[in-house]
Amino acid sequence: DGEEPIDIGFIGIPLSKTSISISGASMTPNALRELFANVTTYSIDHDVDLQELQARDMGDIQMHVTDLQRCHANIEQGLTNVYEALPDLFPIITGGDHSITCPSVKAFKKRFSGKVGIVQIDSHMDVRNLEDGGPSNGTPIRGLIESGTVDGRHIAQIGIHSFANSKPYREYALSKGITQFTARQVFQEGIEHLVEKAMEVAGNGTDAIYVTVDMDVLDQAYAPGVPAMVPAGMTSWQLFDAVFMLGQNPKVKGFDIVCVDPMQDPRRATVRTTLYVILSFLAGYMKRS
Repeated sequence: DGEEPIDIGFIGIPLSKTSISISGASMTPNALRELFANVTTYSIDHDVDLQELQARDMGDIQMHVTDLQRCHANIEQGLTNVYEALPDLFPIITGGDHSITCPSVKAFKKRFSGKVGIVQIDSHMDVRNLEDGGPSNGTPIRGLIESGTVDGRHIAQIGIHSFANSKPYREYALSKGITQFTARQVFQEGIEHLVEKAMEVAGNGTDAIYVTVDMDVLDQAYAPGVPAMVPAGMTSWQLFDAVFMLGQNPKVKGFDIVCVDPMQDPRRATVRTTLYVILSFLAGYMKRS
């Protein structure tokens, strides 16, 4: 109802019927909630305590059982309602699969009078065409570009993987001005350098940056519970450091994390890493002046 001042709002979006791969990612918000009590709020690496944040679990956005377009409409409208009631809220949004990012960013843009940029950490470009099968976890970036919500020149992707994307989609991304850094570049050049570049791209001429993290950016050894595993992906530390840097940037005003399947996750290993990604981002957020 907006009566209580809140810094951070945890918002679940339990949608995975739009996943190209078989996925139980709709169960991730609750799987994360089950692990909340297993971690502390203190980061020894950065000497910050998240207890100082006014954070609340705001529940899940309601999904329709069969109507996927309705689900996306609910996401956009639900988040719009939250932002209107709590204009200063920083949202930590958990999917679900990556299709949720398109309606989420549409609601996010309504909060700001100007343009928004995106930093995407992902093995995949997510620019599949929208004609063959409609919106899916492979289409959110294309959906945002084709709808005019985000300009491709304001999108930076980190961790893009070989043999996980087709050449026509690479050509589409280049034609729209999307900046891409591959998983090999992360290995060779270092994550800090590439995050700095990505923030420059997403922040150049924009009023706010939205960060979206697909957990399949990690090497399969670190993320066994994602539907689309890849070898030679990023390490957990590279991802933690990346989101910590992004959390420090005052222009970053929205965050989502997607594509974990608790049903395929031995001992909740990937869910636990996902929680640590969120906590690492918030540690960076605490470092803002």
